[in-house]
Amino acid sequence: MSARAIDEPHRVSSQLELLFDLTFVIAVAAVTAQFAHDIAVGHGLAGLVPFLQVFFAIWWAWMNFTWFASSYDTDDVAYRLLTMVQMAGVLVLAAGVPAAASHSDYGIITLGYLVMRIGLVAQWLRAGLEDPARRRTAFRYAGGITFVQMGWLARLFLVETGVLPSSFGLPFFVCLVALELAVPWWAERAMATNWHPHHIAERYGLFTIILLGESVLAASRGVGRALEADAVGGPFVLIAIAGLVLLFALWWLYFLGPAGDGLSDRRRRSYLWGYGHYGIFAALAALGAGLEVAVEKSGHDVAASSSPALGYAVAVPVGVYLALLWAVHVLVVTEPVMFPAAVLPCVVIVLSLPLATPWIGVAGTVAAIAAVCVLLVAVTMWTAAAGARAGARRHDPPLLTGDEPA
Repeated sequence: MSARAIDEPHRVSSQLELLFDLTFVIAVAAVTAQFAHDIAVGHGLAGLVPFLQVFFAIWWAWMNFTWFASSYDTDDVAYRLLTMVQMAGVLVLAAGVPAAASHSDYGIITLGYLVMRIGLVAQWLRAGLEDPARRRTAFRYAGGITFVQMGWLARLFLVETGVLPSSFGLPFFVCLVALELAVPWWAERAMATNWHPHHIAERYGLFTIILLGESVLAASRGVGRALEADAVGGPFVLIAIAGLVLLFALWWLYFLGPAGDGLSDRRRRSYLWGYGHYGIFAALAALGAGLEVAVEKSGHDVAASSSPALGYAVAVPVGVYLALLWAVHVLVVTEPVMFPAAVLPCVVIVLSLPLATPWIGVAGTVAAIAAVCVLLVAVTMWTAAAGARAGARRHDPPLLTGDEPA
């Protein structure tokens, strides 16, 4: 297991990585469906923290595998088998989502997380044994992951036995998250791994598409339940179309500025860029939950749909997505495509639109949010085209008038 070249040409995601991502489709679908249920029964705020906790476990396991594979994807028998172990852990974690969300029972999720970490630690130990140049880095990763995993097991034991009061559960979780995030920074100080910038950018783009697909799936579940309840009408059609337009606009915005070249030139900013995607990914998953409930309830006169709550269930994820997308975008691009003068007013407008829900309904609110995002796409494309034309004029040679000396 030797490190792959940083500048390896035509580096793309392998078939095994794509198969690995499919297990996360199941995990994300589970946590999104549970969060949608919380929103539907009016417990969206109460379900937000469990949603973010479970989603962190999903995202962090995916990200750890992704960056390891970018450096050490040998695709041999041992590598494939250990990847399968991690995939099994993801499926176990997905099975524990309902218990964690409804009863704060994190036993199954912790077990699935443990299985995933065992597979990853084995990969790092193998890398340390077979890549002498980066042995210290690999062993630091293995040791750091093992240490933090012991902390997760200790947290579960202390909570289950009642030794740790429930009020300390969240602070303990935050401390362990901080330790998880610190492991790569600490390990890479010994010697940086050979992750491939264009491969990483592609992997993040693929996970973004997966989450957008989850939002489509969630919205389709809402459509199915609305059809079963015979709640089809003008608001239902409007919100279904607006939801699709919204997701398409968010996809368009993400891929306006390719990140591969920027990550290649600014490798030190990869931590902020990579970690910042937690909020982007979580926002897309939460948006799927919000759209599912909004579509389902568009034809029902229930408490959630007659108040701004459903509007905020869509607006807040969109606002967070737009703000964080701009923040991670400016970290790595040489010539920004998204500008704060355009993004920040759109965020403010999106977050203000749910206040109008009692008058325009949730369908009108979602349609207005989609219109704002479409407008942002148009503005960013226009400014990018104007900038390209200005740059071309600066580099064009001056036209000769015939009066210049030969």
